[in-house]
Amino acid sequence: MSIFDFEKPIQELEDQLAELNKVHEKGKVNMSAQMVELEAKILETKKEVYGKLTGWQRVQISRHPERPYTLDYIENCFDNFIELHGDRTVKDDKAMVGGFATLNGQSVMVIGQQKGRNTKQRQYRNFGMPNPEGYRKALRLMKMAERFQIPVIALIDTPGASPGLEAEERGQGEAIARNLYEMSVLKVPIICVIIGEGASGGALGIGVGDRVLMMENTWYSVISPESCSSILWRSWEHKEKAAEALKLTATDMLKNKLIDGVIPEPLGGAHNDTVATFVTFKNTVQQELEKLQKIKTEELVNQRIHKFSLMGEFTEK
Repeated sequence: MSIFDFEKPIQELEDQLAELNKVHEKGKVNMSAQMVELEAKILETKKEVYGKLTGWQRVQISRHPERPYTLDYIENCFDNFIELHGDRTVKDDKAMVGGFATLNGQSVMVIGQQKGRNTKQRQYRNFGMPNPEGYRKALRLMKMAERFQIPVIALIDTPGASPGLEAEERGQGEAIARNLYEMSVLKVPIICVIIGEGASGGALGIGVGDRVLMMENTWYSVISPESCSSILWRSWEHKEKAAEALKLTATDMLKNKLIDGVIPEPLGGAHNDTVATFVTFKNTVQQELEKLQKIKTEELVNQRIHKFSLMGEFTEK
């Protein structure tokens, strides 16, 4: 299991607990009292460490290799998933997955970026970085959902859109811009949830929704801390400083009214208790969906456009 530097005090205590447990199980010495005391200390340390995470530390948690990905959420929170493939122009982009599913009996269209667990999977999924055909596939599925009058659930987890030359030649910028336009006027409810990394236009390409939510330990920004640091300081060494300046955490995004809510995670991150994570995610999405379905289509679209129009600040001279 991956351990970050700021988690080492917790790991040291857990190692001590494991040693006490071994002694206890041998039956020579009763270590129950010491174990209870150490467990309480571990819990207290966890609350202290995870209660004051910096922006960069949350970025690290969002990238944890054991964190649940889009297909994990689909498998554990939705039923009857039928994956649909291809953009009907170039090919099927494996970094973008989507298809019909049901959420507590309600038909939905689920779309999201998918990363890989190992080297082979990461190459197959292009590290969760969609090409233009991925965004065009997502748009095709959203327009299909509109025809059948079913809601769209978008799960965002990408370090950015594919930056390769071929992607640009096939119209990466146009594909993302087209999605922004079409999603803003789509005549069905849209719920977007950042479940990991929400980087740049790669995230925005499926990020226009009536409700935009973030899991607690995720980030959402126009640029990654490393890239920001390399531009401003010509080095990645200042990535922690960049992360704080970018205000990319869920708390910061909610404070700046760029998202609509934060979905809490178990102590230490979604990977520490995936069952609880999936239950919280499912309940939150279902509640938001029920609210949106009570709004008339025209009003829904108008509210969506108005919400995004209010973002940012500007002055006229």
